[in-house]
Amino acid sequence: MLDFNFSEWAVVALVALVVIGPKDLPKAMRVLGYWVGRARSVARQFRSGFDEMIREAELAEMEKKWKEENARIMEMHPPSPPEMIEHAPAAPAAPDTEDAAPVMVEKPVVAAPPEAGPADTPAPAAAGQEKPAA
Repeated sequence: MLDFNFSEWAVVALVALVVIGPKDLPKAMRVLGYWVGRARSVARQFRSGFDEMIREAELAEMEKKWKEENARIMEMHPPSPPEMIEHAPAAPAAPDTEDAAPVMVEKPVVAAPPEAGPADTPAPAAAGQEKPAA
C-alpha cells in the first residue's frame, strides 16, 4: 500500500493549491474523494468475490476428502445383511383377560381437610351428626 508521511502530504497539498488554485480546490477534493471511494468499492467487491471462490474451492476439496474417508470406512465395516441384525426383545404382551385388576404403581396420597380458622365461617355439619342444642 502507499506509504506517505505528513511532510509528503504537505508538499502534495501545496502543489495542488498552487496548480488548481484556492477557488477550485474544494471541488477537486470532492471529485478526488468520489473516485477514491469508487476505487475502494471495486477493490472490496473484487476481494469478496475472490474470497468466495477460495471458500468454494476449499469446501469442494473438503467434501471430496469426506467422501473418500466415508468410502474407506464403509469398506472396512460393511453393513450386515438385514437377517443378521438382532432386534431388541419385544415387550411382554398385555394380559388378555378382562378380569385382571388394574395394577397401581403409586400409592395415592390423601390429605387432611384444611383447618377452619377463627375468621372462616363454620363448616356445615356432616351427614348423620346432630346439631348441638342451644
